[in-house]
Amino acid sequence: MDLKAQESDDLLFKLEDGIGRIMFNRPQARNALTFAMYERLAAICEEANSDHAIKVLVLRGAGDKAFASGTDINQFRAFKSPQDALDYENRIDRVLSTLEQCRVPTIAAINGFCTGGGAGIAAACDLRIGTSSTKIGFPIARTLGNCLSMSNVSRLTALIGPARVKDLIFTARLIEAAEAASVGLLTEVVEDIAALDRRADEVARLLAGHAPLTLTATKQAVARLQQRLTREEGQDLILMCYTSQDFREGLDAFLNKRAPQWRGQ
Repeated sequence: MDLKAQESDDLLFKLEDGIGRIMFNRPQARNALTFAMYERLAAICEEANSDHAIKVLVLRGAGDKAFASGTDINQFRAFKSPQDALDYENRIDRVLSTLEQCRVPTIAAINGFCTGGGAGIAAACDLRIGTSSTKIGFPIARTLGNCLSMSNVSRLTALIGPARVKDLIFTARLIEAAEAASVGLLTEVVEDIAALDRRADEVARLLAGHAPLTLTATKQAVARLQQRLTREEGQDLILMCYTSQDFREGLDAFLNKRAPQWRGQ
């Protein structure tokens, strides 16, 4: 796959000394992801599966405000039918599964806010390093009124357990770095962004020097232990949320910067 042909200013990729560095580059929008950015992320992971010059991937958000704040809300404006909702979640599932199953170790270097789809990307990475100002969560119960896919719920439950998944989704709160580390959403916390960049580079270089088959085998072994429901088993939940009046209300409220009025229908 020709990564040069897919070059985009919104998502930058650089390979140096075996370390592939992915930068979500929309700081003006807290690095919210467009569909094209999701697809480029998947393409880089697929390239890493075949290109043994890539030994580790580091994901980072541009600027000092956010790692990634999820999917750009404008992407939802084109939703016209129930199939649009299913296609969206199928796309996200495919991209995050490609990231999770990538042959090489993946490190999320999390600066600032890491929410929604951005938190989903971080959860799909092998290691997550944050700063003292990192905040992570899935605030969809107070913003859009949509839901996570079965794959995302399964991945989060395997990572932090069912009670904490419910706590995060039900309260719609963003947890700070210390709590995120205590529950497993962060594997390490450093003081600031400068320390984050140094530590992410240090860990990346460490992993790049280790036996690649050992790392790959460990990733695959852990994945095989985690039972996942099929995409089809969660379609009724996706349709219930995305085709609801509440979702339309949440989208309109978000875009117009007002509080949504939920009706449960």
